[in-house]
Amino acid sequence: MNFYFRICAFTIFGMFSEIAFTQTNSNSVTDIDGNIYPTVLIGTQTWMAENLRAIHYSNGDPVEMVKDGDQWSEMTTGAYCNNDNKKKNAGIYGRLYNFYAVSDSRKICPAGWHVPNAADWKRLETTLGGTGAAGGKMKQAGTRYWAEPNTRADNSSGFNGLPGGARNTDGSFEAVEEKGHWWTATEFSATSAWHRSLYNNTAFIDNIYGYKTDGYSIRCIKDK
Repeated sequence: MNFYFRICAFTIFGMFSEIAFTQTNSNSVTDIDGNIYPTVLIGTQTWMAENLRAIHYSNGDPVEMVKDGDQWSEMTTGAYCNNDNKKKNAGIYGRLYNFYAVSDSRKICPAGWHVPNAADWKRLETTLGGTGAAGGKMKQAGTRYWAEPNTRADNSSGFNGLPGGARNTDGSFEAVEEKGHWWTATEFSATSAWHRSLYNNTAFIDNIYGYKTDGYSIRCIKDK
């Protein structure tokens, strides 16, 4: 079954912009580990509607699971963890990955999908009305997972963004509920890369860079 949505913006002079997207219940993608993700078409882009939970690269090689904070901070190869090292968090928010897992040539996303680069994220932001509005349309509505006030969150895009928190470069964890961070595939420097962030107290979507040893969520996008 397909659901078609159209978002219109109005001024005193009439309608000036329109955003359309389609969410298809029957559409999904399965990763190498058998995890099934619903997908959503936003503008011309098809996104996973959940965060990645894979623990193997697309060729079947394992991604290293690292629980110890000191070991995490010293990694120069791909690694993942669950926020606060709790399995239940992976089931809700997906897993946290360092950038070395993002950039590994074995590919962390399913075949036919990739980690979105900075341009992919910018296109999504533009489709959803720009920096100041897109976050609200991307966040899951309500306060079941997001901490109050979850400003202007209506999930009207179908992106279903959740606050998975992060793992800092020193190995410590940033708690779930207030922030969600997603890697882009675009480097900033030899030691850092760009990521996108959503917050519980604003509809703003942030574009910042972090250390490659940070741990963030991954949301895959379908190849053209």
